[in-house]
Amino acid sequence: MDGQVVILDGGLATELEAAGIKIQGDPLWSARLLHTNPQAIKDAHQRFLSSGADVLTTATYQASVDGFMKHLGMTSEEAIQLMMSGVQIARDAVQDFKTRTSDNKVPLVAGSVGPYGAFLYDGSEYTGTYEETMSGEVMLLICLHAGLIVKPKISFSMSLFRLQEFKAWHRPQVQCLVSAGADLIAMETIPSLKEAEALVELLREFPNTKAWLSFSCKVIYTVNDGEVSLFQILMFNAQEAFLKASRA
Repeated sequence: MDGQVVILDGGLATELEAAGIKIQGDPLWSARLLHTNPQAIKDAHQRFLSSGADVLTTATYQASVDGFMKHLGMTSEEAIQLMMSGVQIARDAVQDFKTRTSDNKVPLVAGSVGPYGAFLYDGSEYTGTYEETMSGEVMLLICLHAGLIVKPKISFSMSLFRLQEFKAWHRPQVQCLVSAGADLIAMETIPSLKEAEALVELLREFPNTKAWLSFSCKVIYTVNDGEVSLFQILMFNAQEAFLKASRA
């Protein structure tokens, strides 16, 4: 779809609620329907395709392996399979759409990854404040497990700890979506620059996977945690691109 105008689908939860399905107040949000009513998700996907969508976004924004284990009492393997089912449901909707239309286009499936705060279910996904309260002990264990700290005397900044914790949190979800065959990953409404950095770094572990990343912003295009503006991010990316071109 390079160089083409691409139409994304709409808000999945909004579409489900319009169909009379109760989602508000659920810590898993629309992701619970992957377990309880997958047909409702498929039907919503099909309505988006019938309305002209070129990309379907999976019902996994508020889904996570840990979340399914916690709120549905699943084993790790069951949670992984349920996470992956979000991609299959969207693919089934695409296949049904292709069989009933003469349109030659093949809609893409984007595996949705929401911010860590969506799992916390405390409103922090809109502020990014969870970055300030992350457990240093947990981050230290992650770094030790990853082999990032080889000598007790070597110290690492809290920034590095947070980066590694974010990566460790998002890795199972991204792995599930990629393994299930998502065409790309949609990293959605990220409120924290550090979390965005972690996701971009994590994506390097999946070199054949394409993705987009969207921020949630407040006034004057500032990322919700208040750390940086989108203008600064764009300027940094432009400088990086220039440096890479200069070295070529």
